[in-house]
Amino acid sequence: MTPFYDARGNIYAVVSPDAVRHDGIELPENASHAAQTRERWALSAIEAFCGWAPGTQSPGSKDHRCDGLLVGPFQAAPPFDLLIVNTDGTLAERSGNGLTIFSQALCEQGLLPSEESCVLRVHHDKSDALSPVETTVKPAEVDGVHGFWLDLGKPALGPQAVGAQGVESATLNGHDISHVPPLSALNSAWTRSQFVRIGNPHCVTLVTDAEALPSNEQMHESGLAEGLTRIAYAMPTGAGQPCAAGVNLQWAMLESEGRIVARVFERGEGPTASSGTSASAVACAAWRVGWVKAGEVKVVMPGGTAPILLEVQGGELSRVRLFGTARLMG
Repeated sequence: MTPFYDARGNIYAVVSPDAVRHDGIELPENASHAAQTRERWALSAIEAFCGWAPGTQSPGSKDHRCDGLLVGPFQAAPPFDLLIVNTDGTLAERSGNGLTIFSQALCEQGLLPSEESCVLRVHHDKSDALSPVETTVKPAEVDGVHGFWLDLGKPALGPQAVGAQGVESATLNGHDISHVPPLSALNSAWTRSQFVRIGNPHCVTLVTDAEALPSNEQMHESGLAEGLTRIAYAMPTGAGQPCAAGVNLQWAMLESEGRIVARVFERGEGPTASSGTSASAVACAAWRVGWVKAGEVKVVMPGGTAPILLEVQGGELSRVRLFGTARLMG
């Protein structure tokens, strides 16, 4: 039986490369080669291993389905190579909740060092950067909860960081940000956005009214869902605008000091209960416009709250760390 794990409402299946091949799917031995040939095997793997997770209900509801497949490790010692497969068969460069889940699975297999850091390498097929995206993970305890700190490295900010085209200038609190016309065409309150790359691309739309935060139910509605899919997904599913490779979408509102409320529409997945890299991007965007300071930031999503640590050096964000925990479902 395929093991499913839950991290802040995100559910991923975790399978070894040998298990994929045992199911008759021709997965290459090398993770990089597997990534570059994902069109030959990824959808078959999703169909084989991403059935409804134990204890979930209403398979027709996107809020209750598996959010993707983690294939790995491709070796028995760190650094560990893996693939993050979205349910549409595309590959993600990074997933905070997915890497938290993978770390938990490695712990249960006795592969992850209990007190030392190790590197996870996510292989993908995105044309803008074909090298694997590395994340350093270390077991930790926060507020009595056992989990993992993920070192996501230094973020990059602005349209150029994600290859965004056709965007306009905007300001918030005296800071230069972006206006994304396809977003404001869907909602007139969505006029101020910050692009962030944390190994994968994000567009964080900053709002000051809770009514401007779309609910997951609203993002499932046909008109809005179609519009957001055109923006978030690469061609041919979406329009690849403003980013040819697609972009993860978030909406963020300052709730109180150091606390941001957020919603997420993921490239390759659609509305989701939570996302670790999205939460990290939200924290970076909030810092960029002066909503939060360096240090701990809490990002509240429907699936749970993500503690983020922002480090600043020389007036610039120098490092982002994400804490997460995961549990085996059953």
